Amino acid sequence: MTDHIARLHSRALIRVEGPDARPFLHNLLTQDVETLNPGEVRFGALLSPPGRLLFDVFLWGDDGAVVLDVAAASREALMARLSMYRLRAQVQITADDRPVFASWPGVDEGFVADPRLAALGGRALAGHAPTADEHAWDAHRLAIGVPDPTRDGGHDARYPIEANFDLLNGIDFRKGCFVGQETTSRMKRRGEIKKRMLPLTFDGPPPPEGTEVLNGELRAGEVLTGRDGGAIGLMRLDRLEGTLTVEGRAVAVRVPAWASQ
Repeated sequence: MTDHIARLHSRALIRVEGPDARPFLHNLLTQDVETLNPGEVRFGALLSPPGRLLFDVFLWGDDGAVVLDVAAASREALMARLSMYRLRAQVQITADDRPVFASWPGVDEGFVADPRLAALGGRALAGHAPTADEHAWDAHRLAIGVPDPTRDGGHDARYPIEANFDLLNGIDFRKGCFVGQETTSRMKRRGEIKKRMLPLTFDGPPPPEGTEVLNGELRAGEVLTGRDGGAIGLMRLDRLEGTLTVEGRAVAVRVPAWASQ
């Protein structure tokens, strides 16, 4: 089967270079940056000090630099946030205008495996011809049950574990300090995980974002982003069993194998 290739117009790049680039990012992000090799890609995030998700990032190793693959709408805000943290660090933070591509269901030639899940396919920067659009890529992602951290996570609204970063290789719990580490590590260590983003299935178009999912008369979660027949929901883990409805329609929670770890 030939892989599909889509340009991800919703993503943009930031280049962080200079002698302090890796330690600078390593001390901020949830992912290990010090050991990132040229050509390798990892998944992580920049959190707020209380530990909520601000920006999801893919980190691309480059010679003397790290390239951040981020939400296009958030690029300027992330560059400003990184500049605020820079202080005396010898780093240059600049926009990189190369396009971002995804291939699926496999890792096409010139692509690197998506660090979150093998089933997602691959990612690449520049030099590829699209054969599909980003809507098709979103349908593939949603079928696998992986949330979009930017759209589903909001800004300073959710914890990264609620967005499954711990299950999608987005947090290195062994790397030492990062912004928001204390809350994140405590949630994981003590098992204080009450909600997770999980795929929902239903008939018809998706309800408006924020619509309640009910278990009988009890609130079981809320709908995030989706398309006809399915969406991502932020669900209470103690209310997944029983009769679930949204706007009076039957809804089912599908827990993917990768999320049942």
